Amino acid sequence: MLATLRNYPTTVNLLLSASLVLTLARAVTLPYLVIYLAGNFHLGIADTGLVIGSALIVGSLLSLYGGFLVDRLSSYGLILVSCGVFTAGFLGTFVARDLWLFYLCLVAINLAYAVIDIAVKSGFASLLPVAGRSEVFSIKYTLTNIGYAVGPFLGAGVARLDISLPFLLSAGLGAGFFFSYFVWGDRGLAGVGANQPPVPFLAVGRLLLRDRRLVCFTLGGLFSAVVFGQFSAYLSQYLVVTTTAETTYRIISTLVATNALTVIGLQYLIGRRISQERLHLWLAAGLAMFILGLAGFALSTTLGCWVIAMAIFTLGEIIVFPAEYMFIDKIAPSHLRGMYYGAQNLNNLGAALGPVLCGAVLATQPAQSIFYMLMLFIVAGGGLYFLGASVSGNTAPGKVD
Repeated sequence: MLATLRNYPTTVNLLLSASLVLTLARAVTLPYLVIYLAGNFHLGIADTGLVIGSALIVGSLLSLYGGFLVDRLSSYGLILVSCGVFTAGFLGTFVARDLWLFYLCLVAINLAYAVIDIAVKSGFASLLPVAGRSEVFSIKYTLTNIGYAVGPFLGAGVARLDISLPFLLSAGLGAGFFFSYFVWGDRGLAGVGANQPPVPFLAVGRLLLRDRRLVCFTLGGLFSAVVFGQFSAYLSQYLVVTTTAETTYRIISTLVATNALTVIGLQYLIGRRISQERLHLWLAAGLAMFILGLAGFALSTTLGCWVIAMAIFTLGEIIVFPAEYMFIDKIAPSHLRGMYYGAQNLNNLGAALGPVLCGAVLATQPAQSIFYMLMLFIVAGGGLYFLGASVSGNTAPGKVD
């Protein structure tokens, strides 16, 4: 991977560094949001979940317009502005004393992060040939997971001094990337649509809805994200119901580490081999790994079994993530890539829905029922993936009316 990075132009490496640094900034504070909201704003567990989940959902929905801007404006300027909002959002969480202001800052952070992510993926498509995109997407996902793996440890270090300091550290990381990109960023980087006549956002949205491949794949991704979007949350819910709090903490911490190490160790090796020619076979393999992993969770009675099941589950994650990117990259017209990647961000709605559904099932059904329900979501998501892949390419949008 390091050899590949050395061969990339500076622009690509800067875009990859955005994924690492800004994900690291988010991960520094994520483990402490629940504690911070409960301690500083005196929220119960249900209200805390509502604040965090709805901020993610609102940011994801607004990122659709962010994708529209990626297609229309200079990516250099948009990344700088979004990074500025990202940094200001964390500074706002550090100083906010009212819940409404803290919530707006969370929405701004999630929105800015999503827009930068869309601009990064669109930039890869502009700068690299089709054959090299699966590799760069795999590197991006590997770096993202390194950020999520390292961030909580950095946050833990500064949180010992003061629980609000992780937010200040995140703001510092955002500011550091802002100044780096300001100096070395490619000022000529822009979406193809930036050179075309301006088109209303709603007109482009209607156009995308006519692309049945995109609709099927977006819904398939949303259903699948119920399963892998926040697996640690619903596994924690299951373990709290079936074991003790001490056992839950021990197993979850081990599983999160297993997931991160598996992704970091294997994502690049496997992801670079995913090709558009056999995309449906790769997707089938990834979805099968998810189902096997869920079955393993349902049957696990020892820590070793949990670790094996998580390793299998993570193989599905390693395959499906870049495969999703490759499919969207394949069907997206060059002048609408930002909007297509913005639609893909709606997967976050599924991620936010997962713990809610699992909590409802755990409250009314035998505990293991959540894994059978999640298997059904994988089957439904897989059906939509393959329906989208089988639809004729002539359903893609052309000109905006």
